[in-house]
Amino acid sequence: MNKVYRALTAAGMLLLPSLALAGPPAGNGMATPDAGNTAWMIMATILVMMMTIPGLAFFYGGLVRQKNVLSIMMQCLVITAVISIEWIVIGYSWVFGNGFMDGSAAGAFMGGLDKLFLRGVSLDSLSTGGIPEILFALFQCMFAVITPALIIGAFAERVHFPGFLLFAVAWALLVYNPVAHWVWGNGWMQRLGVIDFAGGTVVHVNAGVSALVMALLLGRRDALRDGQPVAPHNIPFVVMGTALLWLGWFGFNAGSGLAADGLAANAFLVTHLATSAAVLTWMLLDRIVSKKPTVVGACTGAVAGLVAITPGAGSVDASGALVIGICSAMVCYLFVAILKPRFRYDDALDAFGVHGIGGFAGALLTGIFATRLVTGPAGPEGALHGDWGQLGVQLLVNSAAACFSAGMTYILFKVVDKVIGLRITRDKEAVGLDISQHGEIAYGENE
Repeated sequence: MNKVYRALTAAGMLLLPSLALAGPPAGNGMATPDAGNTAWMIMATILVMMMTIPGLAFFYGGLVRQKNVLSIMMQCLVITAVISIEWIVIGYSWVFGNGFMDGSAAGAFMGGLDKLFLRGVSLDSLSTGGIPEILFALFQCMFAVITPALIIGAFAERVHFPGFLLFAVAWALLVYNPVAHWVWGNGWMQRLGVIDFAGGTVVHVNAGVSALVMALLLGRRDALRDGQPVAPHNIPFVVMGTALLWLGWFGFNAGSGLAADGLAANAFLVTHLATSAAVLTWMLLDRIVSKKPTVVGACTGAVAGLVAITPGAGSVDASGALVIGICSAMVCYLFVAILKPRFRYDDALDAFGVHGIGGFAGALLTGIFATRLVTGPAGPEGALHGDWGQLGVQLLVNSAAACFSAGMTYILFKVVDKVIGLRITRDKEAVGLDISQHGEIAYGENE
């Protein structure tokens, strides 16, 4: 008996060092998330939310006339609330569910309904990078929020609130969710090998093309048809919104790798470089064409650069980012300052000219400048490095996404317009949406 006791004691002494190194077990048997990645992704989620409110709210709010600023801010605020609920109820499951991940054809088009209301997503469910899946769902929620919010820029000042709300929810459900699954949820676009690191296709091409369809179907604002001025009412708001968008975009792009690592650092760097190059390029074009560099122009250039670098933030290096910034500013300037006035379509705040065109240009340029210096030895690379097929994939996928967005937006517009109506009356448009839709004014008179 003593021999057995001594043997067990010796075994216990041998095990003590390994137990000490292993540390205490996780409570309740839960998997332990990566603390550094989790902390970074919490911060990135906050930054992306900040892009919609207050970033987009100030940017778009400053660009409209004074009588419509509250309507813009209200739309950004409410869309944050309602799309967040839609995302948790069904959107996350539609995009990232596993119901059809069995190799069936259905899985190429829809993730499934197995994660409705985040069913099965527990505290110990981990996502890529060792972050809690709950956090991943919330991070992706902020992308689902800002995408339909971008379309507001096309129909600003002329859509009544109930129609806007119904359209936004229907669009998020039937346009955003499918495209997001196709690109990020192991859908057919991802299987083709498209590069869309942070939403060039899913967010910007998707929303930008839909914005153009909305602008064309709604028609021009009455003030434009009557020859009245529609200048921005508060340019400092535009600058403030641009600064918040620029800052928030670091979470948007650098967070999309889902880890605090070198890829995130590269995404941070190229996002900043492309944006800086786009600001200077737009400013130079303003100086050449209009003889003066404008503040609104510089802000628009910044957003164009941010949009264009989004798909390639995880695959291009510094030199590619500079070229993307310069080229995106040039092509977006062409659509905003030259083609829009010539064709007389009323994309009120240039949602199509900046997000649609900038996103498409950025996606194609990613297919040119993607490099294995960033993507790794087995990663994709662009035409500049010999893979012309990647450029073809970028063109095919983004063209398909644009066609889908345009067709679905047309259908949703017709349905919502028939059911509840979209365009406000001429009298309400004249008085402004702040009063006609919300019964408030932005700036009260001094007493």
